[in-house]
Amino acid sequence: MPRTVVTGGAGFLGSHLCDHMLANGHEVICVDNLLTGRLANIEHLSDNPNFSFLKQNVSEYILVKGPVDNILHFASPASPIDYLKLPIQTLKVGSLGTHNALGLAKAKKAKFLLASTSEVYGDPAIHPQKEDYWGNVNPIGPRGVYDEAKRFAEAITMAYHRTHNIETRIVRIFNTFGPRMRVDDGRALPNFLSQMLKEEDITVFGKGSQTRSFCFVSDLVAGIYKLLISDEDEPVNIGNPDEISILDFAKELKALTNSKSKIINQELPIDDPQVRRPDITKAQQKLGWEPKVNRKDGLLKTIEYFKNELNIQ
Repeated sequence: MPRTVVTGGAGFLGSHLCDHMLANGHEVICVDNLLTGRLANIEHLSDNPNFSFLKQNVSEYILVKGPVDNILHFASPASPIDYLKLPIQTLKVGSLGTHNALGLAKAKKAKFLLASTSEVYGDPAIHPQKEDYWGNVNPIGPRGVYDEAKRFAEAITMAYHRTHNIETRIVRIFNTFGPRMRVDDGRALPNFLSQMLKEEDITVFGKGSQTRSFCFVSDLVAGIYKLLISDEDEPVNIGNPDEISILDFAKELKALTNSKSKIINQELPIDDPQVRRPDITKAQQKLGWEPKVNRKDGLLKTIEYFKNELNIQ
């Protein structure tokens, strides 16, 4: 049975990855300091003999006893509300945390998969975004703490690959949604759903003309697993290319929730990307992957989860 370490394993994506790896016959060691992760995301695994939890801050050290076959490095604040509140911790986990995780991979001779992000493309001048686009990022803007942390993480991952012959994978994750998102996550979907279900005003930034592409979490983790077992060592976009404006997305959710809330506009955040859509040609050709869950079906499952979280019937 392969042993797989998932850093950030109590987070939204990390916990779904723990589930997926267990379902595929792995022993899973979940490492998380619970800064933004939640024990509630993994409590259903507490009785699984192939699952264990280690409360550790990967920016300080990572101690895992015994052999390790795979390391999936997902530790990081990932929503603007988190990384704007925790800028130094975000930079540390992208730099020191990634360095420590790569050191563990080197010591254990393990395969290493880095969770990168579409944010490495910044506010892109190329649309849709392909993996060979180098991005348009403001390194000293408020969002730079996350964008540059992930760009550095990619650079050091490739340096370990080239210098120490570590077997590495890099996934660039586009907007993902589904159960276990935090209600106070701060991103568009959690904000909209919380406001709609509570019958509060729906806050759309700017005119809402900025676009995003939303991928359901089960599709994302399936793509990540296919990348892990592939031989592709350079970055691969994983996301859903079905693009929608934020205003239209708010209207879509409003209809699905039968909400009476009204949409109001607020000032656009600094350096907010105006477009975001992955070119997934590489994932299709190299991994045989593409998303299967349509947005409406995914949203209905997510709405039910949010209703339970908010105790709304």
